[in-house]
Amino acid sequence: MRQPIFLLFSNFILVNIMISLPSSIKIIAQEDNQATFEIEGLYPGYGVTLGNALRRVLLSSLEGAAVTTVQIEGVPHEFSAIPGVKEDVIQIILNFKKLRFKLRGNEEQEGRFEIKGEKKLKGKDLILPSQVEIINPDQLLATLTSKTAKLIGRFKISTGIGYQSVEQRGEGKALVGEIPIDSIFTPVERVAFRVEQMRVEKRTDFNRLLLTIATDGTMSPAEALLQAIGILQAHLEILEDNLKAEKPKKEKEVKEEKGKKEKKSSEVTKLKIEDLDLPTRVKTALLDNHLKTVGGLLMKNKEKLLALQGISEKSLEAIEKSLKKLKLSLKEN
Repeated sequence: MRQPIFLLFSNFILVNIMISLPSSIKIIAQEDNQATFEIEGLYPGYGVTLGNALRRVLLSSLEGAAVTTVQIEGVPHEFSAIPGVKEDVIQIILNFKKLRFKLRGNEEQEGRFEIKGEKKLKGKDLILPSQVEIINPDQLLATLTSKTAKLIGRFKISTGIGYQSVEQRGEGKALVGEIPIDSIFTPVERVAFRVEQMRVEKRTDFNRLLLTIATDGTMSPAEALLQAIGILQAHLEILEDNLKAEKPKKEKEVKEEKGKKEKKSSEVTKLKIEDLDLPTRVKTALLDNHLKTVGGLLMKNKEKLLALQGISEKSLEAIEKSLKKLKLSLKEN
């Protein structure tokens, strides 16, 4: 049975061309901690665009809780063997990495374990603080095979994002006997998506996105998807706000700069020929040819100036040199 999560109004936005928004999102299949979402009415190509973006965020950016260190009484390092215990220390650590928790708050928590005799240590046997809830209590951690065997120790639980190695966490020097471990914090175990074509009015190339999400049980697939959408929205909103703040500033600066240039250009072109750094004979020749301002001079090219009475090649060189000081040049041919 299809269960609607929320509906999006069919609308249009202008981004160079008219692009329609998706019409709806529904859960079309759900079992335990896995659900498949159907998003219909996506503009052609947006199935892959949206599916890939959501998949990357779901797998890498959601917060969860995991074991970060394990300390076992009488075990100095992870390559040790424990008398009367079937698993070696490395296997026990790998089993602890599979534990999934819900934490109330973000503070680091510490759990303990103490078991003796021929027994199996499972998640439900752990002694946990009230702020911690274990999600997979049947997870096997160790098997004691002797009546005289014992397994006593403690471990730490922290919150984090995605997968983090010991080096990435940048923790300080571990206590004697404390074994830091790489941790998988992400609550999402698998994400897959498929894109199908569908009809929207007369077009048959619109996209239908089928997104399947499996979690570890610390949150539902719908909660994971909502968090991923929120993360993407937050990134885009920051970029949008920054651009909105930047745009008026840039436009204002461009207008001011343009105004300054126009004002400066206007002032320079109004300069009289007498004010130019030119030999007297060149000034006289220009004035005799009815060129009284720099603006009028700039309307002439080299050929037209040389055609004027009293202007020689040497005079032209003096004119160009004087204009260059004002960061101006004669009209191109």
